[in-house]
Amino acid sequence: MQDFATRRTMMVDSQVRPNDVTKFPIIEAMLAIPREAFVPAARREAAYVGENLEIGGGRVMLEARTLAKLLDALDVTPADMVLDIGCGLGYSAAVIARIADAVVAVEEESFADQAQALLSAEGADNAVVITGVLAEGAAKHGPYDVIMIEGAAETVPDALLAQLKEGGRIGCLFMEGALGIARVGHKIDGAVSWRYAFNAAAPVLPGFGAAKGFVL
Repeated sequence: MQDFATRRTMMVDSQVRPNDVTKFPIIEAMLAIPREAFVPAARREAAYVGENLEIGGGRVMLEARTLAKLLDALDVTPADMVLDIGCGLGYSAAVIARIADAVVAVEEESFADQAQALLSAEGADNAVVITGVLAEGAAKHGPYDVIMIEGAAETVPDALLAQLKEGGRIGCLFMEGALGIARVGHKIDGAVSWRYAFNAAAPVLPGFGAAKGFVL
């Protein structure tokens, strides 16, 4: 049986580096953070599998490749204040906390307290978990240099886009039917312009579904 540290190295070498993620801070953070500590106890053995990991309630922890490529595309720096939407049990926030200046994570009540406890246990003193509605973000702590959405969306609420600084970046997976596309948006003159980053899929987060029109 391989130990988790060995699996962590294998994850980076087989899932992250081969997918054109070369920024050292991302590699270092993913080698340092014990992914297995941020999943439900019953799923620890699956923590390093190269796919989205179910954490309950229809939610997933994004696969390492997707998280790493999003961070790479967003070019998170040590000066950035990051809003992490849907951090689950806190793994993404722990990784971002090693790269950015500070992280404000928003999570539903079912995950928030445990996520904060796990982040504190990991020593991520520059990360805080806010209990709230994912689609509403955390305006009182913003605006943010970077917003990361840890799951998919059909549409991104205006309330969230309003919390992005002018010149800031936002990363999200958009589900278009069965196809998932990761895009990065840049806020210029108050408007967010999106561009393609890579393909990846995940369940749509609560509050990020498209409004359903009336159909006869």
